[in-house]
Amino acid sequence: MEKKTVVRRLDLGYFVRPAAEVQGPQPRVEPVLAYLAQCEEGLILFDTGIGTADPETEAHYRPRRRPLDAALAAAGVSRADISLVVNCHLHFDHCGGNPMLRDKPIVVQAAELSAARRGGYTIDALVDFPGANYLEITGEAELWPGVRIIPTPGHTEGHQSLVIRQNDGTVILAGQAHDFATHFASDQLARRAASDGLEPPLPTYQPWLERLLAFDPRRVLFAHDCSVWEPGSA
Repeated sequence: MEKKTVVRRLDLGYFVRPAAEVQGPQPRVEPVLAYLAQCEEGLILFDTGIGTADPETEAHYRPRRRPLDAALAAAGVSRADISLVVNCHLHFDHCGGNPMLRDKPIVVQAAELSAARRGGYTIDALVDFPGANYLEITGEAELWPGVRIIPTPGHTEGHQSLVIRQNDGTVILAGQAHDFATHFASDQLARRAASDGLEPPLPTYQPWLERLLAFDPRRVLFAHDCSVWEPGSA
């Protein structure tokens, strides 16, 4: 009998990405999304929202935060219920609530933590704070049966995604491995075209995509896109 696992999305606010960063005529407002994975072994929180940054960064991105406690309460849980924290990476819009979860194990790639501690990478106070309890891993790791960390470098060297097997298939919490579901879909189709033997030129894609797709995901969820990738009907 398969284990019952439930994944829920948390809305933790948004920020405004300037036009110069989106290579378009207008700025773009992007959501900041975290996820709760309720497993038989406990409750995982994937990302923790937008941290307080320096005045320059605040002015640049104009973030609007939804308090983590309010988002958790709306999902029917509290900080005390969380067993593990997983950050896809340690930029300030993904690890902002970590200091509120002191003493909770925080699962992070060793390469990501090392980069964050070199400075000039994120908000230092969100990385090393009293009670910080990092569980550093290198590469893939099975956290619990059916719950696996997969390295997905690109946005940062130590970016990671979380693969969760559910009764109705596998869900992948992809963080910012792709900014948008459509980008994931484009890469998935590029990989499909290559597998079908189409002649070059074809688009390239990250090599770890093969590993993610090997789990036959039913849903892929993202940190800055409310859309969900699902495979086409067979």
